[in-house]
Amino acid sequence: MNYQGLLIGLLTFLIIGLFHPLVIKGEYYLGQKAKWIFAVLGIIFAVLSVFTSGSGSILLGVVAFSSFWSILEIKEQGERVRKGWFPKNPKRK
Repeated sequence: MNYQGLLIGLLTFLIIGLFHPLVIKGEYYLGQKAKWIFAVLGIIFAVLSVFTSGSGSILLGVVAFSSFWSILEIKEQGERVRKGWFPKNPKRK
């Protein structure tokens, strides 16, 4: 039996789940500037994915595109904060 597909699926699920709190914390502490961190991380992981082989390449690609998706989520998180669904950082303007 080959469990590689299930393992990659599980790790993808965990990676995506990890990015949800990263977006929330990133917006809380950095505001919209956090999208630049996710953009840089996405580019780095995409390049690493190209130069890696096997399952590692797949997982690096998942991290890359989770980072790219987080750019959009940072903007949407700002809207959720504006609506009062999430707390605003009182130390940030």
